[in-house]
Amino acid sequence: MTALPDVSEPQFASLADKAYMAIRDRLIMLDIPPMTAIDDVALARSLEVGRTPVREALKRLEIDRLVISYPRRGTFATGVDITDLAYISEIRVQLEPLAARRAAETASAATLAELTELADRIDKVDVRTLERDPLMRWDLHVHRAVYAAAGNPHLEDTLIRYDNLATRIFCLFLERMTNFDAHVGEHSGLLRAIGERRADDAERIARDHVIGFEKAVRAVV
Repeated sequence: MTALPDVSEPQFASLADKAYMAIRDRLIMLDIPPMTAIDDVALARSLEVGRTPVREALKRLEIDRLVISYPRRGTFATGVDITDLAYISEIRVQLEPLAARRAAETASAATLAELTELADRIDKVDVRTLERDPLMRWDLHVHRAVYAAAGNPHLEDTLIRYDNLATRIFCLFLERMTNFDAHVGEHSGLLRAIGERRADDAERIARDHVIGFEKAVRAVV
């Protein structure tokens, strides 16, 4: 099997960054289930950091709408509410095509070559043989590669935030979905359109991808 992409962060500016990325990953992948109480002591122990970095990370994650804090009750993973899907899709359907177009029009030749190489790797993967976690990591990796290639850090940060929320929904309903392989397979076409600077095609594929995801989830709810 083709090697999975490395979606880990190579460096962290601080222990709080390390804690943020690690806890965010667990929340996105539902390793910390929705509505679960967050034990900052246990998290600090498992991440081998102090409680202060964990608390700083949780403050950032509350801004990301991945956790919520209640006075005198503590901090909890936010719920995954299907009614949020429409709101998330409303934003993504505008911004994902924008990122794809920007990437096709402005990314460097080296970046475009990397996206095309990523498409080649995807084409060699039998998606239906993958477990949930590696499948989701492919999905996250492709979207983040496109966001980065767009060259707008504010757009990238916003899209990552909403893609994280969409990924939680994806994880929750993945086992019920029958065409998830087609959804992931669309990544190859998107990456190739960007790599070949076909901005109109990249924009269209990105938009259809978001719309198709919402329809696929609603079909199994």
